[in-house]
Amino acid sequence: MRALFLYNIQAGRGRAEVTATEVCSLFRLQGHEITAQPIDFHINPFEGNEQLDLMIVAGGDGTMNYVTNCMKRKGLNMRLAVLPSGTANDFAGAIGMSKKPLEAAQQILDGAVEHIDCGCVNGLHFVNVFSFGLFTTTSQRTPDERKHKMGKFAYLIEGIKELRTMHAVPMHVRTESDEFDFRALMVLVFNGETAGGFHLARRSCIKDGLFDCILLEKKNFFSSVFAMGHYLLGGHPKSVKHLRARTLEITSTVDEPTDVDGQQGAHFPLHIECLAGELQMVCPPQK
Repeated sequence: MRALFLYNIQAGRGRAEVTATEVCSLFRLQGHEITAQPIDFHINPFEGNEQLDLMIVAGGDGTMNYVTNCMKRKGLNMRLAVLPSGTANDFAGAIGMSKKPLEAAQQILDGAVEHIDCGCVNGLHFVNVFSFGLFTTTSQRTPDERKHKMGKFAYLIEGIKELRTMHAVPMHVRTESDEFDFRALMVLVFNGETAGGFHLARRSCIKDGLFDCILLEKKNFFSSVFAMGHYLLGGHPKSVKHLRARTLEITSTVDEPTDVDGQQGAHFPLHIECLAGELQMVCPPQK
């Protein structure tokens, strides 16, 4: 097997290069040809690597998002693996990867390829979640230094600041089975199960060909905050609309900023589609 270990030098609290050396040694001990390469976000990592058997991505959801979109732009469908090295590692968690680098590397060596769903919004792919509204651009604005020191709680602190500017996004939503108007405070379209390490998508599965969608309706300040807290604690507040869909068409009178896997997202109007089994991911062996 010929593999490339692609790592984000900013991820993993500065241990990326040490991890790369350890992981590559483990692969070579088991007879595999592997090269380590730091990721350059200005260069397509598949350029010149089109014949690889496996691309191993060490980083968080943002790194995985970048690699996935680079692969799609090259028209490739290569086998991928992820070694969680970011802040929340939501996508890696959804497929069952260990948070310990060498354990995750062994899971890749022992694992099997599974076909995993991938989201796509206006031609931009996402592996975990697409979102807009309150809290959803928090990851983009949270400084990397704070992420490294505080982990997922850095997102929570940054997100609380947004409560001062909470506003409604008027929108029209059409799915393959429903159509409605909604004044949204926040919209989350999950392919995975968690966002920023918080478990929000209660019925999501990355292999069912459907999104798990959460829409929080704008009420007054206290009602909205209470509804968010109630939902996080496992409740079912009336102002939270929950639906499952394969496609969504969303239009609005405003072009609200959006987010894909913690990165800058697409512009309105939005065409969002779940691409069933689109990614070939090496997943841990079944227990």
